[in-house]
Amino acid sequence: MSTTTTQPLPDRPAPGVRPVDGGVTVAVPAASASAVWLCLFDDEGEESRVSLPAAGEGWWGGFVPDVHPGARYGLRVDGPWDPAAGHRHNPAKLLLDPWGRAVEGRVSYEPAVYGHAVDESGEGDVTVRSELDSAPFVPRNVVLDTTFDWGDDAPPAHPRDSRVVYEAHVREVTRLLDGVPEHLRGTYAGMAHPVTIEHLQRLGVTTVELLPVHAFADEPHLVELGLTNHWGYNTLGFFAPHAPYASDADPHEVLRELKGMVKLLHAAGIEVLLDVVYNHTAEQSTGGATLSWRGLDAATWYRLDEQGHDVDVTGCGNTLDLTEPLVLEMVLDSLRYWVEEVHVDGFRYDLAVALGRGDDLGYDPDHPFFVALREDPVVSRVLHVAEPWDLGPDGWRTGQFPGAWAEWNDRFRDATRDFWLADAGALSRGEVSGPGVREIATRLVGSRDLFGDRTPLSSVSFVTAHDGFTMADLVAYDTKHNEANGEDNRDGNDHNRSWNHGAEGPTDDAVIALARRRSVRNLLGTLLLSAGVPMIASGDEIGRTHDGNNNPYCQDNEMTWLDWDLDDARRDLLASAGALTALRREVPVLRDHDESVIGWYDETGAPMTDETWAQDERRTLQLHLAGEPAALIVVHGGLAEAAVTLPDVGPLRLRWDSAWERPQAADSTPADREQTLTPLSLRLYTT
Repeated sequence: MSTTTTQPLPDRPAPGVRPVDGGVTVAVPAASASAVWLCLFDDEGEESRVSLPAAGEGWWGGFVPDVHPGARYGLRVDGPWDPAAGHRHNPAKLLLDPWGRAVEGRVSYEPAVYGHAVDESGEGDVTVRSELDSAPFVPRNVVLDTTFDWGDDAPPAHPRDSRVVYEAHVREVTRLLDGVPEHLRGTYAGMAHPVTIEHLQRLGVTTVELLPVHAFADEPHLVELGLTNHWGYNTLGFFAPHAPYASDADPHEVLRELKGMVKLLHAAGIEVLLDVVYNHTAEQSTGGATLSWRGLDAATWYRLDEQGHDVDVTGCGNTLDLTEPLVLEMVLDSLRYWVEEVHVDGFRYDLAVALGRGDDLGYDPDHPFFVALREDPVVSRVLHVAEPWDLGPDGWRTGQFPGAWAEWNDRFRDATRDFWLADAGALSRGEVSGPGVREIATRLVGSRDLFGDRTPLSSVSFVTAHDGFTMADLVAYDTKHNEANGEDNRDGNDHNRSWNHGAEGPTDDAVIALARRRSVRNLLGTLLLSAGVPMIASGDEIGRTHDGNNNPYCQDNEMTWLDWDLDDARRDLLASAGALTALRREVPVLRDHDESVIGWYDETGAPMTDETWAQDERRTLQLHLAGEPAALIVVHGGLAEAAVTLPDVGPLRLRWDSAWERPQAADSTPADREQTLTPLSLRLYTT
């Protein structure tokens, strides 16, 4: 091992390790450190260290000659070991560069990866500094040349009211997809393969929202169980793409393949959003591994209490502190990088409330993070979608994000599930059901109680997402079945608002199967005919199941991979989903409207009154939306057929009925005003 010094520069270079003529510039933040090294690794894994000079204001760095793209590196930091003050510097620990463009290798949870002394089980004393060298057990960064031929790439820039979002996992979508070459299945390239794109276009998708593609790590308890972190909400690098999702392991090819995916999706008219996790890191709690930020200076990067322990509002062990200028700088640099370098069209922020908590942990809609996103010339031009909650105090904040933001609408999810499933199931058992039609009506027209001072398009409406039951499982299971996760079925939500229709799990009962299929169409119809921006969870359009597992975050296997071997019923479901998105495109008033075009009617065709709105037993409702064309949505949540008189709003044609197993051609003649609705069904009429 050799130790050399670097050349100071008059001005602090950009953060991280950046290739320039003749070498690299280096800038590392470590305000409490006494020494910082850039550690370079040759092809045999031998380490050489370059001592970095102080560069002012808590930064270390300069110019290091003869280091070129492809070089493997890490960082080491020495300084005070004072856990109560949040200082856990340990030069025996090789650290990842927070601004690193590539992460190569995996974390092996040996005792050496912990900054404090632990035994083989990972248990130990967080106050005692470990002397074990972590380098053999942790990943390296790689210096990257990021050049790429973008050609005439341009963002599709869909109008907000035309978006149909498809939440997808890079690996899940194509792992079993015939037509995609075997070596490309489950990869970035597979996600943009013509067969995949054809499916997305057939479904009517405008925007793909990808589960995390930032480099991430498995958690120790999953490794012990022989499982992996499949979803990726455990970030190791906020600038580095997750290498296992590429068909070529070379770090340069990983980035090129990801960029190629974006370019091809753009060429097909499909936007790309990234699900990003800036609320916590893979270092877990104070007792977790030291992989990067903790070793640089935990007191700067994380929210800590007076004893130096992590303040956790994420449920993942730690919380990044975006009130710190350095942390905010890294997050903004990361966002700009993905927009400018990778050409993504926006972001969905995991546990976004955690990003807007102030010094006192209170949520602040004028937090510096929100102000920066609004004012930054790069990131202000892309879409920002909040998961508007976290696990901290007063963590539910749906409808409370700044004006330009869109938000996942959990109230839409809950109301839709309640009306079509939980309440219907209660009725079938002779129990009292929910609040009539009031809640479902509010969600159909854009959740104005939540977004009243904004637009219905602030709502990203969804019934299912990666987290929770799939749509097919919502109608087939009353309770979760998460035994495969190794936690004795303790993990996952116990309140799913689901209804198995009379049998738990798969059934050969034709009557139950028929009712389940109609219920799925009710859920899809409510989603795709409501005001707001709809989000389809990948696979719901083809009846995917997780076998009742509502938390398959650790299941990278056939449970979560989309099964493309479709029977007639699943092909019919796909056709129904495509028909609904086509109707959504055809009838603009469905997507966004103001209150002046809304008319509410009961089953007799008479306007709804305060008395009829107040009826908790009411299960039938008609919504008229004036426009060109006009639309009439008829909702019937009763268990028996219903005689319904359509309102006198002009000639209407039946365009879609959830009772149809497969979409039918529009009737060329106007419908009679007197109609009979199938139990638990939804219809759309247009002029």
